[in-house]
Amino acid sequence: MAVGTRLHLSMGVSGKDMLPLLEELALAAGREIMDVYARDIEVERKADDSPVTEADQRAETVILAGLREAFPDIPCVAEEEISGGRIPDALGDLFFLIDPLDGTKEFIARRGDFTVNIALIRNGVPDTGVVYAPAQGVLYSGRPGAASQAAVDDDFQLGERKAIAVSGAPGGKVRIVASRSHRTAETDEFIANYPDAEIVSVGSSLKFCLLASGTADLYPRFGRTMEWDTAAGDAVLRAAGGSTRRVDGSAFVYGKRNQADEADFANPWFIAEGRAV
Repeated sequence: MAVGTRLHLSMGVSGKDMLPLLEELALAAGREIMDVYARDIEVERKADDSPVTEADQRAETVILAGLREAFPDIPCVAEEEISGGRIPDALGDLFFLIDPLDGTKEFIARRGDFTVNIALIRNGVPDTGVVYAPAQGVLYSGRPGAASQAAVDDDFQLGERKAIAVSGAPGGKVRIVASRSHRTAETDEFIANYPDAEIVSVGSSLKFCLLASGTADLYPRFGRTMEWDTAAGDAVLRAAGGSTRRVDGSAFVYGKRNQADEADFANPWFIAEGRAV
C-alpha cells in the first residue's frame, strides 16, 4: 500500500490491510530522524520543559501527512500537535496515536534506543502498531494475532522478517525491564519482590518490544506516561500474546479524556507482561 492511497472508514480497513502503510511511514520518519542525528542536534524546550528537536517535528510531519492522505476519516492524536494545542474535537471508535520520536533524551544523548511509534486504537484497545528503532535497524509490528520483527538496512528498506511471541509460562528467573530515564522508588519496590530477577534497562517503547520478542517478562511503570508513549509498543506486545494492565489488574484503555486529576491522554501506572499464561 503506497503513501497517497486513500482508504475511507466505510471500507472497514483491517489491521492487516493498514500495517504496510504504517511501516512505510515509520521508515520514512526514521529517515528524517537519522538525517538530524548525523549532525549537531539543537534542543528546544516545550511548555512542560521536556525536550524537542527538529527530528521530532520532521518525523511527525511525514507521519501525519501520510495518515491523513490515506485515512482522512480517522483522527490523529500526535505528541507535537497536542503540545501545540491542536487536539481533535472527537475521537470516535477509531483513532491514531503517534509519537514521532519516543526517547528524545536518548536521541539527544546519542544512545540508540529511541523509536518511531504509530498505533491504531480501536474501541479503546491498541489494535495495530509499529515501533521502529532507526539507530538499531529494527522494526517491530503487531496486528491482531500476529507480531513480527524485521531488519532494516541503511537505505531504510525492510529485510528479513520473523514472527515473534512472548516467552513461555512463568518459571525460572524473571526478567524485568525498567526505564533508563524514569526509574522511581515504586519501581524499585516492585523489583524487590523478585530478588533473583534479571534487570534490563532500556529507553523508549523498546521495553514493550523486549517483552513481545520473549527476551523479557515484566515491565512495571510507576510513573507518568502519555498514551502516545505506550500505544504502539502495547499493540505489538498484545499481538505477540502479552498484556498490559493497570496495577490493580483492571483494563488499560486508550482515549482517556476529561480525567478528573490528569491531563487528556495521560496514563495510569501499569504493569506490562510478556509471559504467556
